[in-house]
Amino acid sequence: MKVLVVGSGGREHALCWAIAASPLCDKLYCAPGNAGIGREAECVPIKADDLDGIVRFATSNAIDFVVVGPEQPLVLGLVDRLEAAGIKTFGPTAAAAALEGSKGFMKDLCAKYGIPTAAYGRFTDAASARDFVRERGAPIVVKVDGLAAGKGVTIARTVEEALAAIDEAMVDARFGSAGTELVIEEFLDGEEVSFFALVDGTTALPLVSAQDHKAAFDGDTGPNTGGMGAYSPAPVMTPALEARVMREMIEPTVRGMAAEGRPFRGVLFAGLMIVDTPEGPAPKLLEYNTRFGDPETQVLMKRLMSDVLPALVASRDGVLKNLQLRWYDDSALCVVMAARGYPGDYRKGTEIQGLDEAGVLPDVSIFHAGTVLSADGHVLADGGRVLGVTAIAPTVRDAQSLAYEAVDRIHWPEGFCRRDIGWRAIGRG
Repeated sequence: MKVLVVGSGGREHALCWAIAASPLCDKLYCAPGNAGIGREAECVPIKADDLDGIVRFATSNAIDFVVVGPEQPLVLGLVDRLEAAGIKTFGPTAAAAALEGSKGFMKDLCAKYGIPTAAYGRFTDAASARDFVRERGAPIVVKVDGLAAGKGVTIARTVEEALAAIDEAMVDARFGSAGTELVIEEFLDGEEVSFFALVDGTTALPLVSAQDHKAAFDGDTGPNTGGMGAYSPAPVMTPALEARVMREMIEPTVRGMAAEGRPFRGVLFAGLMIVDTPEGPAPKLLEYNTRFGDPETQVLMKRLMSDVLPALVASRDGVLKNLQLRWYDDSALCVVMAARGYPGDYRKGTEIQGLDEAGVLPDVSIFHAGTVLSADGHVLADGGRVLGVTAIAPTVRDAQSLAYEAVDRIHWPEGFCRRDIGWRAIGRG
């Protein structure tokens, strides 16, 4: 098969790394890719949101299968366009990607089909939103309805913070059209976890759990980011909780989306909060994403023993029913190295050295997220999150030690990372 992966981040590098190992893959392309992906695939300079360019390339190069990584091209309808051109594609249609593209749509679907989530309201004018916040009090969560690159959520500890978030979105229009509607919901306290399932329209196949670290600095302090590290499995997700998530969330969502005329194919990524109740820990749905997570994909691909490509094809073809995936029992852990200043302002173009020395460590993979090659072949930082240093080992503690050993071989003074990735799992003993 000739395969094209769309995207340029750490998620796409991990997918390319796994797909390149498949005996079914004869030729692998990535659009636009990055400096690291260039080792696994031929990078083509087409942006992920250039739908015309991607369809044109896939058609003219007789691509057999496309894997769409980021959310924006899914919401824009890239899968619809490619399938209309006769090219098999992994990912949801634009109608199904509304589960991520509109938080209001997602919450209404949960309400209609009895999926446990936080109580909420939807608002298209600032005055009604402010009234709702004053009535409910704080803490409370303010979310822009549309895609905002992970920056449209405010966990407001005070009413004043919530009112400021409403004004920022609706009056100042900081998030553009994404913020013309808001979802305001109750604050859920507990432990966050990521859960993934491949879906083929009717059948859902659970993958393994993962947990990421959103805060920028050690001890879960500092501003929220796209993710500063992750590990898998997440000890908080017991087999009993995983079964509940499938029964109470994933399966009703798959049935509901089919009933709404928006059958879902691709990967369903459930962001969960595990809350304490008198009956014990219980899962509640924070949000759905309609693509693989980043940096969770890095640890999932390290743990996946099976060939990933047949699983992605089976999801698109509607034949997941008889598929089984095998996973390594070991733990995988990813440390994200980011440019100083991230998630605020940061410099691009700084050189990163020592990648080969770090990459030769056994069971370590250096997944690139925001890198480019200079004219003379040096790796330069080209984003906020730049590298995902990923290791697999018998325990989370072992994987943590190995990942940080690799981090310490990388010379990049303009970068930083958290030094406590995996602390929750290690603290459980």
